[in-house]
Amino acid sequence: MSKNFILVNHPVLKHKLSFMRDKKTGSHDFRELLREMSRLLAYEATRDLETKEDSVDTPLTKKAKVERIIAPPIIVSIMRAGNGMLDGILQTLPFCSAGHIGIYRDKFINNTVEYYFKIPEDSKGKLVLLADPILATGDTAIACIDRLKQYEVGKIKMLSILVSSEGLERLHHFHPDVEVYALSKEEEMNENGFLLPGIGDAGNRLYQTN
Repeated sequence: MSKNFILVNHPVLKHKLSFMRDKKTGSHDFRELLREMSRLLAYEATRDLETKEDSVDTPLTKKAKVERIIAPPIIVSIMRAGNGMLDGILQTLPFCSAGHIGIYRDKFINNTVEYYFKIPEDSKGKLVLLADPILATGDTAIACIDRLKQYEVGKIKMLSILVSSEGLERLHHFHPDVEVYALSKEEEMNENGFLLPGIGDAGNRLYQTN
């Protein structure tokens, strides 16, 4: 297993994932589960954030030593399914700014197409948490990381619920420096690019589309 793949193995997250996999779980509950799981994934992915010592007045003492994060990361959602993770991550990191990237794979031209790109102006050198529930073929994630690196961002960590072995290997072939955090590496991927057993199409289940 790649040193830059972190399998988050926690019983609470496994429990929540069981309901995400269930086809009987409706859109509202699916959204809530994804939000909750994203909040916990963000917690795991930010254990190494650098802090500095400061002091504050508490209700009972004049001075107490505290630690504050020096450089908050930037949260970037890969639209549209990544938007379902954004609120949960921002609940854990409410002091962070956020961006959006719209890229999809066009089967007719056999390539990725970008239709939207907006990240904070002060992104240079900053840690990016890139959110997308599913890493399947890896093509979209690679295209997003390519674009982020054009803007000279700092380290990139990708937060996903499910990943495929193929997608992970392909992503790390092009971007071996990117850390990927996920809850499960799936058994296989079908001819349409869906992970099995998977959770279905995350975007469709989030927004009740087909």
